[in-house]
Amino acid sequence: MSALPWQFGLLCFVSLFTMIDPIGMLPIYVSMTVGLPHHDSRRVALRATLTAWLILIVFALAGRFVFGFFGISVDSLRIVAGVIFFIMGYEMLQAQLTRTKSDEESISEYVADIAITPLGIPLIAGPGAITSVILLMNETAGAIDKQLALLAAITGVLALCFVFLIGARQVMHALGHSGNQILMRLMGLIVMAIAVEFFFSGLRPILQSMLH
Repeated sequence: MSALPWQFGLLCFVSLFTMIDPIGMLPIYVSMTVGLPHHDSRRVALRATLTAWLILIVFALAGRFVFGFFGISVDSLRIVAGVIFFIMGYEMLQAQLTRTKSDEESISEYVADIAITPLGIPLIAGPGAITSVILLMNETAGAIDKQLALLAAITGVLALCFVFLIGARQVMHALGHSGNQILMRLMGLIVMAIAVEFFFSGLRPILQSMLH
């Protein structure tokens, strides 16, 4: 039975939220804006989330053209996404910042324009999030209501991400070190579960076509 638009939108929201992991990016954001006035730190958060929103919307809408131009199979992309998600989930399970998003070297290199890089790209709109929106848009099968649900989910996740960023110092203080570690590990488990689903949903049709 096909999922209803609101059910598909909820799936998109949960998938993108766990992939972007707004809580996991808070320590980086706080460390990069600790010397800025409150007003400037809010501007950094707004510009970063708007940049990530634009990137994800463009990839969601142009995903099919990317597939056609490069001759990319949806099933093969599902497998690649599954591998990426599993690695990211494993690193989150170890309570570490994922290397596919950002690292200390990239932060120091792009500190002059932290809102766009590395906060907007690749910390928020990283390869995992970009792959997610392309795959999820492909799952809509041309249904306008589901496409709108996906776009609404992208907007909702990034709006929530903005709220987390502007309240980063309060959130980090309230959760404490142990709370942040627990939440990151929990999201790691969810991401790994999504990874398994993506991997086998892509592998199954390829194996079937090979056997037949």
